[in-house]
Amino acid sequence: MLHSLRDCVMRPVFARLLPIVGLCSLVVLASAFPLYAQAPQTLRVVPLVKDSQVLVSFELVNGLTDEVKAAIQSGLTTTFTYTVELRMDVPAWVDRTIGTATIASSVEYDNLKRQYMMGLRIDGRTEESKSTTDENDVRQWMTTVKHLALFKTAVLEPNREYYVRVSATAKPSNGSFMWPFGSGTSAQGKFTFIR
Repeated sequence: MLHSLRDCVMRPVFARLLPIVGLCSLVVLASAFPLYAQAPQTLRVVPLVKDSQVLVSFELVNGLTDEVKAAIQSGLTTTFTYTVELRMDVPAWVDRTIGTATIASSVEYDNLKRQYMMGLRIDGRTEESKSTTDENDVRQWMTTVKHLALFKTAVLEPNREYYVRVSATAKPSNGSFMWPFGSGTSAQGKFTFIR
């Protein structure tokens, strides 16, 4: 009789502790993922106003991870898509989007020729394509944009604060936490338009 009474008292205690133990286990597992991941990807954005253009430069640091390199080497077409937004900083209100552009840098490795075929598309138009055998050229092509004229200053108001926001995604995505910026990464760079 005493044995069954103890079981009745202990079961509710364990039933209440089980979700807490499960949650703690998930937290420990989730915190372990960064230990196995490579260096985090960071996006650096630098806008520059020159003549009548807003020039955009950005770099995705550590974007070409071992997983991405393996996907490229397998012959899989890999595309990094960058969505670039020019926005007006509106204090105490929702920032206004002035313009948007989409840049897609892609690469496909030809195992027979041992060459990388690279392509650059801006808003769906093919801007440039070339081939190379150098992996450093591929890294530069996929992760760096320098002084690209994407917006005209005619749409800007003088003496106002603006910023360029860049969001990056990768395709194909293998659905893994280890795949670079599978859920997307973004950054922004501010500037003041003075006329």
